[in-house]
Amino acid sequence: MIPRPPPREGTLGFLYLPPFRVQGTSIAGEATCVGIPELDVCFDMGSCPRAMLASKFVAVSHGHMDHIGGLAYYCSQRHFQGMGPGSIVCDARIAPAVKRMMDGYVDLERQNTPYALIPLEPEQEVQIKNNIVLRGFMVEHTVPAFGYAVVERRSKLKPEYVGLPQDKLRELKDRGIEITRILEIPLIAYLGDTAPGPQLVREDVRKAQIVICECTFTEPDHKERAKVGMHMHADDVGEWLGVLECQTLVLTHLSRRTNLADARQAIALRAGERIERVEVLMDHRANRERYERQEAAVAQPAPAVAE
Repeated sequence: MIPRPPPREGTLGFLYLPPFRVQGTSIAGEATCVGIPELDVCFDMGSCPRAMLASKFVAVSHGHMDHIGGLAYYCSQRHFQGMGPGSIVCDARIAPAVKRMMDGYVDLERQNTPYALIPLEPEQEVQIKNNIVLRGFMVEHTVPAFGYAVVERRSKLKPEYVGLPQDKLRELKDRGIEITRILEIPLIAYLGDTAPGPQLVREDVRKAQIVICECTFTEPDHKERAKVGMHMHADDVGEWLGVLECQTLVLTHLSRRTNLADARQAIALRAGERIERVEVLMDHRANRERYERQEAAVAQPAPAVAE
């Protein structure tokens, strides 16, 4: 009898949630990295699939190996392929340890790979695109941990000046009167590994267009395990959906031993009709079918207009 071939590596999870793609991998205890190509950001880097290299920023949630194991490779490959230095954004509490880890590779490789390390204090921000910032905030886990909100800032005319002619608006501006206000539009919220807590109902999380969060445990008898490990359980997700305003909640960090069909059933039982807003990043079959429906919808000819 000949030996069995090695197991094939799984494909990346992929969801098209207009106007954003959410892609990556997330298996509890093995590797998590979730990229949003349109925003040049990847959340965590437990491994570094080729598709993640295009992200100029990596926002690290915490220091567990399945969330940081690919950082050095990410920086090295971006440099090797002439893509420019990568930027690592992280909780200021773990920034010295991240630097020590990266310095270790300098000693091993005998070369100095360029990268930028950007420590954030809670509520601090870094600009990742024009008018778009990445904001860090504390979450509750077994080690120091951050969540992130990607927020777009839009300048809008104050209501009292709407409808005024342009020359009048220019006159007001010339007199030093502030005629606009800044609106914050939460685009993406990423919670990393977290226990339930007040971080789940922050405005920039609750109102984000897409929320990406773990759901490590779904079995009814695993609630205590979730509590000890400071992870989310399907029961928590079902309750949380009652206050979330997002278009889509993307669940990550399921264990490899979790049966996806059973997990979906458990989540649906708790979510009720809100299950329509829930997607599982690593449910390849469901996500492929979803994408095929999107393709078919685009391919359909526009209805004829009666003359």
